[in-house]
Amino acid sequence: MERKNFLRSLMVGVVSGPALWVACKKDSAAVSTEIVSNPGSGTSSATCAVAPTETEGPFPTKSPSGYVRSDITDGRTGYKLTAKLTIANSNTNCTVLSGVLVDIWHCDAEGNYSEYGGSGMQSTNYQSAHFLRGRQVTDANGLVTFTSIFPGWYSGRSTHIHVHVYNAAGTSLKVTQISFPEGSGSAVNIVNGYSKGMSGYTLNANDNVFSDDKNNSEMATVTGSIAAGFNLSIKINVPA
Repeated sequence: MERKNFLRSLMVGVVSGPALWVACKKDSAAVSTEIVSNPGSGTSSATCAVAPTETEGPFPTKSPSGYVRSDITDGRTGYKLTAKLTIANSNTNCTVLSGVLVDIWHCDAEGNYSEYGGSGMQSTNYQSAHFLRGRQVTDANGLVTFTSIFPGWYSGRSTHIHVHVYNAAGTSLKVTQISFPEGSGSAVNIVNGYSKGMSGYTLNANDNVFSDDKNNSEMATVTGSIAAGFNLSIKINVPA
């Protein structure tokens, strides 16, 4: 997958109502008890393939070393998401990598990124905020775990999370992105774009980053429900 140019227009929605967190309900009779099990590949390790390289986009974390934290919500409201990423070394038959740095960042429920805004690319100004960004160091099992919220969406992109992996010395090993399963019963459909719905949503097949990921190597496994929260897992293979 070649590096793509990030689309430059954002459609900003508005989340209304009380804070949405683990105990929150959204049309509870319809979906709050529904358990989602829409796995993608969840891993690119079947053939020990290296994760595709993708763009950081126009909103990368400016000082990632300053945000070493597992809970990256930082006051943003949304349905709870626990993200577990396992990092493996494609140069050693995809054995897990301990002690590497993993940065993630994604938009909030309204489709906005922290650290940016006040311009044509994002009208809402969040330049002084740092929500939904964080860094963790992989454990002995190559695992990092982040507590966040389910990402919203904006014009031109499907639901996604950005990932940047560095070795312990700070050398970049991989910049990639994580996609989410779609379709009936998927977490994407159940969350339904929070308050703005899914009208105008870009599916993975039409996304400028994921459209050529025919093997779903960037797709996570996502399970859970609105009431209980969602769980994301994926294995990312990098050359180290």
